[in-house]
Amino acid sequence: MQIVKKLLEHKGTDTRAVNRSKETALDTAEITGNSEVVAILQEYGVQSAKAIKPPQATTARELKQTVSDIKHEVHYQLEHTRQTRRRVQGIAKQLNKMHLEGLNNAINSTTVVAVLIATVAFAAIFQVPGQFVSDPENIPLGLSLGEANIAPNIPFMIFFLFDSIALFISLAVVVVQTSVVIIERKAKKQMMAIINKLMWLACVLISVAFLALAFVVVGEHEKWLAIAVTIIGTIIMATTLGTMCYWVVMHRIEASNLRSIRRSSMGSRSRSWSMSATSDPEISEYKKMYAI
Repeated sequence: MQIVKKLLEHKGTDTRAVNRSKETALDTAEITGNSEVVAILQEYGVQSAKAIKPPQATTARELKQTVSDIKHEVHYQLEHTRQTRRRVQGIAKQLNKMHLEGLNNAINSTTVVAVLIATVAFAAIFQVPGQFVSDPENIPLGLSLGEANIAPNIPFMIFFLFDSIALFISLAVVVVQTSVVIIERKAKKQMMAIINKLMWLACVLISVAFLALAFVVVGEHEKWLAIAVTIIGTIIMATTLGTMCYWVVMHRIEASNLRSIRRSSMGSRSRSWSMSATSDPEISEYKKMYAI
């Protein structure tokens, strides 16, 4: 008994040691029926294996539960990321479809307007006021057979020049629109940007041609009518084209800013996928309205 006490009093003695049979010293003493040793061991705080095992089991169970929770959380995050990616891709596809429809509508509208301007410009040249010299027996001095009676006037020359340019610009647009087939969206957008600028020019030219011919129609005594129409038409066309140019410039500036943001975000590796998804060019470049 003294040896047992000495061993228990020694600081290096492990009172929680377990043998191969998963028994502590207290369990062995109880199995052998040595009550005195059992009492001494209990006096020095030696516990049985059953008393020691539950905390270990509890710790292992808690660790397993923690690992399981982490696993489920990671799985949830990955699934949420996949769902978010699918939603973003769906939104991008829908916006892409809407953008293509808008471009196709713009192409069809431009073709119709180009044909209309070409038709009006062609008809206007051969239906000028004052008609033409058609009587071979009565040809006015300074004119020739088939020549317009107002041909020597400067306003008619301005009308003829600008109307002809508008006619050929519109015909060129019609030829391009009916001959060139573009599939890629970016190339189609670039082509539409050029064609729209040509149509702006054709509209300005046909407007100048109309105003020049107005001075011929009203005559010298009613010239104030032509001047009033010129002022009104100039204000309307200048306001419209100025607003369109403003939209073009603002759209170009915003597109340039978006490209700069994308370049800076690509250089920073600390950004998350969600942040990069919101700045994706397929989505961020779309607007409700802009001038091509």
